[in-house]
Amino acid sequence: MSEKYFPFDSPDLYPPLNDEWAAKRKLADATRALIANLVTCTNDTEEILAISEVVQAQADKLASSRQILGRAEYEAQDEQRYGTLSTIAYELNPLDGKCNPLAPPIMVWMDDEAIYGSVNMGWHYEGPPNSVHGGFVAALFDQFLGLGQKITGQPGVTGSLTTRYHKPTPLNTELKLTGKVVSIEGRKNTLRAEIWANGSMTASCEGLFISIDRETYMRMKRMQESTQSR
Repeated sequence: MSEKYFPFDSPDLYPPLNDEWAAKRKLADATRALIANLVTCTNDTEEILAISEVVQAQADKLASSRQILGRAEYEAQDEQRYGTLSTIAYELNPLDGKCNPLAPPIMVWMDDEAIYGSVNMGWHYEGPPNSVHGGFVAALFDQFLGLGQKITGQPGVTGSLTTRYHKPTPLNTELKLTGKVVSIEGRKNTLRAEIWANGSMTASCEGLFISIDRETYMRMKRMQESTQSR
């Protein structure tokens, strides 16, 4: 796999590495639709129970296959069958992974100067009436700014995240995210971002991220391997 893999140079969905990822994306989309429709449906009890049996049977079928636990293990598969960690993160990250049904449908792109994003949050993300839950607002910022660190050339892990809620962030509305790097001081990257809806800023955030060296990164991978071998 080329080290030039970079799916954030445009707002377009980056193509999957292979047919397996493409199939997982299709299943993830169907699962997202199931989740969204479950929250808003008014089917009768018997019909909901019948659907739950079908869904459970399919979940059991997936569980019967060989499981790959964690991104590091995905990367270690034969001849990087699933790609590099960057490829795998694009598909499996819980906050923007295209194959992860937990992830909001956010798209992120960037240039040398700034980071941009777009997302529409449905009813299953509701907190206050007609508004995105504040926890998801903060989570969007964490992922958005975390990805934006690529501009610094030394991305790291979240040290702190300070989110301000200026007004409710509306559901079922195209949300625009903008962000930039504020400073790079040693291993510390500071970035700021805003969420805009219908021409108004609804939330802003400043994130401090700490770049980790390869030794720390490898230690984290070995911790996963140790856990899996128990």
